Amino acid sequence: QVQLVESGGGLVQAGGSLRLSCAASGRTFSGYAVGWFRQAPGKEREYVASVNWSGSSTVYADSVKGRFTISRDNAKNTAYLQMNSLKPEDTAVYYCAVGLGTRTPSSYDYWGQGTQVTVSP
Repeated sequence: QVQLVESGGGLVQAGGSLRLSCAASGRTFSGYAVGWFRQAPGKEREYVASVNWSGSSTVYADSVKGRFTISRDNAKNTAYLQMNSLKPEDTAVYYCAVGLGTRTPSSYDYWGQGTQVTVSP
């Protein structure tokens, strides 16, 4: 079992920044890829970004490429999502997950409870 807890969400104006954290406990965190997903009201869960087990390889959705940066610190069992130049359409609940690291939610084994990000115009 891996327990994941997200933090760092909040309310920010458009153009602002937030840094989300995903703290892991339980089984070896470094053995998994980490993904960030988001879900807005009435919409399906959407892939945001993922990072491989070592942090050497990252992938981003086109909608966040150039604005968001995913990273991880295996010594701290924590992953991060730095979000810059935020837009109102980035408003959603953001989830971190660990697993194979693809764009598909079903390839992830463990999920956090989510953290709300709200971007005002």
